[in-house]
Amino acid sequence: MPTIAVIGTLDSKGPEHAFIAAQIRSHGIDTLLVDVGTGSEPQAKPDITREQVAAAAEIDLEAIRGRQDRGECVAAMSQSLPRLLAKLANDGKIHGVISLGGGGGTAISTSGMRALPVGFPKVMVSTLASGNISPYVGTKDIVMIPSVLDVNGLNRISKLIFTRAAGAICGMVNAKEDLSSNKPLIVASMFGNTTKCVNAAKEILEDAGYEVLVFAATGAGGQAMESLIESGMVAGILDLTTTEWADEIVGGVLAAGPGRLDAMTTARTPAVIAPGCVDMVNFGPRDTIPEQFSERLFYIHNPQVTLMRTDPVECAAIGRVIAEKANANEAPVAILNPLKAVSEINGEGKPFHDPEADNALFTAIRENADVDVVDYDLEINDPAFAEAAAAKLLELLRKSDAVEETQRPLANHNSQ
Repeated sequence: MPTIAVIGTLDSKGPEHAFIAAQIRSHGIDTLLVDVGTGSEPQAKPDITREQVAAAAEIDLEAIRGRQDRGECVAAMSQSLPRLLAKLANDGKIHGVISLGGGGGTAISTSGMRALPVGFPKVMVSTLASGNISPYVGTKDIVMIPSVLDVNGLNRISKLIFTRAAGAICGMVNAKEDLSSNKPLIVASMFGNTTKCVNAAKEILEDAGYEVLVFAATGAGGQAMESLIESGMVAGILDLTTTEWADEIVGGVLAAGPGRLDAMTTARTPAVIAPGCVDMVNFGPRDTIPEQFSERLFYIHNPQVTLMRTDPVECAAIGRVIAEKANANEAPVAILNPLKAVSEINGEGKPFHDPEADNALFTAIRENADVDVVDYDLEINDPAFAEAAAAKLLELLRKSDAVEETQRPLANHNSQ
């Protein structure tokens, strides 16, 4: 019988979590009630106590509670719960997780959910679910359900929402997974302005026997791709849309953080990289752009998205970062430069055509890269460039496999 962990601050929301646990059991699924409260005594009997949760990170909970600092208590549980849930999941003792919470409960419970792999059922009923949930969800598939009311008591509305949430997590746990594909994985980055290229390359790679997962280069998308690469599940990387570095360096709204392009090094994964869409920085509506950029060149992508053209100084900085990140990877890496256009709107006669800025980008890549750099007198969305990118990645994958084959007998010999 599957088991769902019900995570809650049982000192303040014990009856609510006991109710949702009972609803889950009515579906024929077992529950494990986990207390992450740090205030008064729990209002419902936990299966795993707060002390046991804290012990997962070797934290002295009583000492922290004695200081009566709620923020410190929340931080302690947020540090401990991920370790506990990861172990329970790895040991096959839980098959899903659900929680109800306000600010503190949401922070604690989602910290634990983020430690669980993609595909593991996770549901958070929260007072914060209708706002900016990115700090809570991160790059994981956490289902956020607005509680509508505060999580404070059982009434006709809260019971309705909690019942539906219980049904949702049970349905997720009982859903049959189709994991029939055993093809090696390739991840690819894409933007609207590189869609033609990535789709064409994807088709070639799939014909070669790979499964290709495409991530939108929207900040969160890049982070999610990095997370999957870091997990070690990925055989190869087709990172043709590194535009998030433009936002990171210039200050746009779709940055993926300074760790973008680091996972390939951590996982030693072969990669083909291109400076796709680094001609643009993403902002919201035109009237939201910071005053410091008022004299720059803009392109209205849609009413919600305004693109700003990167200048030569910014392009040089982006080129250096791409080169330096590529240099760090011990696996085979190549950088491909589409000299005629790095995006759909960058070619000659297009809104973001700027040969000086493009030259600064390509020069910085060539001067700083120690890996293979190949220039193509093509636009990035030219079918020939897509074919070249796919062929290069297949070449690097074969090279990586050959290296592993030569090292394997040596490794076996050394282990004897």
